Amino acid sequence: MVHSMTAFARIERASANGTLSWELRSVNHRYLEPQLRLPESFRDLEGAVREALRQGLSRGKVECTLRFAEETAGKPLQVDRERAAQLVAAAESVASLIKQPAPLNPLEVLAWPGVLVADATDPQALNNAALELFTHALSELKNGREREGAELAKLLNERLDNITDEVSALRELIPQMLAAQRQKILDRCAEMQAELDPQRLEQELVLLAQKSDVAEELDRLSTHVTEVRRVLKAGGAAGRRLDFLMQELNREANTLGSKAFDTRSTQAAVNLKVLIEQMREQVQNIE
Repeated sequence: MVHSMTAFARIERASANGTLSWELRSVNHRYLEPQLRLPESFRDLEGAVREALRQGLSRGKVECTLRFAEETAGKPLQVDRERAAQLVAAAESVASLIKQPAPLNPLEVLAWPGVLVADATDPQALNNAALELFTHALSELKNGREREGAELAKLLNERLDNITDEVSALRELIPQMLAAQRQKILDRCAEMQAELDPQRLEQELVLLAQKSDVAEELDRLSTHVTEVRRVLKAGGAAGRRLDFLMQELNREANTLGSKAFDTRSTQAAVNLKVLIEQMREQVQNIE
């Protein structure tokens, strides 16, 4: 089964220490490009998160955001006396440079970051909990990419069916179109009352038929359609291979259009190009 590169996942877990939440957004990209937004206290997770993404995904730009709302209610407050002493010493040093400095307010010292702390939570336990939660979020993201990939495969197979119908219809019309073109030339010569060498005329008609022969292009279109179906069925990281096959399908449709000598073959070439372009746009989202 093929997978889309577009998906979203969000997962949250509350505990006595606070609430952890991961938000993962994935969009199409040529390579795997993780973008991590982690709180400073969780920076140690970056290597493990990147490795998990590398193991789980092949392509896509993936934004991973971790949030942590710490639970402080009911926890005893503690004063970091060493940090407070450093802050007071620094304040007194600056006060010595000022005439009639204002007295130092203890509440201002307590408000300084890092002076007043809650009962410390085990950072390793928090990291482990965040990494475990990320595993679940990544699994949810992969499930979303798989579901969308199934829908993309369905759309592509519908377009492939339409291409097959166009190719089959055109293949049946070719003898009629060649015969009509031959008769058109003969009628024009008759109207001009031109005396032409029958052998030379026959050679010209054969040459015209050869130049207008699109059997090879139709065969290659059918072959590429079969290969696209095989790749879709095989699944895995198929996006780059499918993109290449779209280019080959488009090449054959262009050649078909350049050889068109009848309005029906011209319209068939246009229809094929429209279908292939629709497929190409969808393939850009496949991993």
